[in-house]
Amino acid sequence: MTGWLGGAYLWVKAAHIIFVIYWMAGLFLLPRYLVHHQEALGTPEAAGWEKREALLRRMILGPSIGIVWLLGIALALNVGLIDGQPGLGWLHAKLLLVFALSGYQGWAIGYSKKLAKGAGSIAPRRLRLLGEVPALAVIFVVILAVVKPF
Repeated sequence: MTGWLGGAYLWVKAAHIIFVIYWMAGLFLLPRYLVHHQEALGTPEAAGWEKREALLRRMILGPSIGIVWLLGIALALNVGLIDGQPGLGWLHAKLLLVFALSGYQGWAIGYSKKLAKGAGSIAPRRLRLLGEVPALAVIFVVILAVVKPF
């Protein structure tokens, strides 16, 4: 599938996958940081977790989500998403999951900032379970992108 990207298609696709890996690494790591940060509230260790979370947001999560979306939109346009090409139900479902993951990142960053103010309100077990959301979502995203079941 070359579409309007022509010979650059496979390079764009490769770059998209690379930055998805970076983004997922950040999304796997941030919830674990949140757990440790919440456990450290009220101690001198909390400031260290604030710095780690800020660095993760600035160096990995922010840039990678932007590049993933930019390249992903290019790939979606390339396969005819806007043109109404048939057989792209898998892409619609994938985009829905990616929107959800983007929202999850927003929630996690918001909770990180809440913890920085010393206000952790989620039970530790629930916070740990919420940390598994990206892993479950990425399973379905990969299946949709590779198998294209509908």
